[in-house]
Amino acid sequence: MKALNTILSVFALLCSLVVCQGLQTSPKRGLLYIPNSKYPQDDAYWDAPNSDLTWYYNYGSTPSPAYSTSSKFQFVPMLWGASNDTSFLEDVQTQINGGANISYVLGFNEPDGTLATGGSDIPADTAAQIWMQEIQPLAKQGVKLGAPACTGAESGRQWLQDFFGNCSNCTVDFVPVHWYGNFEGLASHIGEYVGTFNRTIWVTEFADPDASLQDSQTFYNQSTSYMDTLGNVTRYSYFGAFRSDVSNVGPNGAMLNQNGKLTDIGSWYLGGGETGYTPEGAANVVHMFAGSSLVVILTVFWCLL
Repeated sequence: MKALNTILSVFALLCSLVVCQGLQTSPKRGLLYIPNSKYPQDDAYWDAPNSDLTWYYNYGSTPSPAYSTSSKFQFVPMLWGASNDTSFLEDVQTQINGGANISYVLGFNEPDGTLATGGSDIPADTAAQIWMQEIQPLAKQGVKLGAPACTGAESGRQWLQDFFGNCSNCTVDFVPVHWYGNFEGLASHIGEYVGTFNRTIWVTEFADPDASLQDSQTFYNQSTSYMDTLGNVTRYSYFGAFRSDVSNVGPNGAMLNQNGKLTDIGSWYLGGGETGYTPEGAANVVHMFAGSSLVVILTVFWCLL
């Protein structure tokens, strides 16, 4: 039966590799929300009635004002780093007591990375101590706890192994991962984390930085179709909910163009079709979807066996 399930999973994945993204939707998709004080009107895209997104996080412990009264968007709090460790549990508990649906929380953001690169730069033993104080008590209330989300570097996996070594009494229900690079690297990275930590995965940041428009679209289509097929990946959030002229991963992966119009990637992510709006400096291309079958098959077997 296990072999049959593996074959069926590979077959379903190969089928997904020969079609364009089109109107494909997914319950796994969420929003990595980055506030935009210059264009607050852009926030309405992600929580619109026709949006496919149902959850979001904002690197913080409290909901964003743009969605604080939304009944559709489920907020996932994050304890970003050591500097705000004294208020996280109190903030989350206040939301739960007020009737908010807090089903999940996220641990530290890129603790193996430096502050200069956006990481929280926390030693694994320090993170374990803070976890037991500020995150672990939520497990008794049925909240599912997400491990610290490390960088895609090999040092990230080592940091997380050190964290587990220092936090043997920690409850960790799932492991968030970040990836910036091509699809083959993402597929391999997911497989490595499943194999190492034997937990379900959330991919809470992913993009192919500074790629051409065609490569950005191909990466998006390959990655989302692949993660939708994997049972071990239960949620994901694309790094691109901003305008192309302020994107720090290059303009072509952004979900909005410089004029605030949904790009094809942005519309696809929300469950819609192509818009024809291209990011600043990008050329029009034919939207083709080409899979890397060998890497995909090997990674599926790695994750499912």
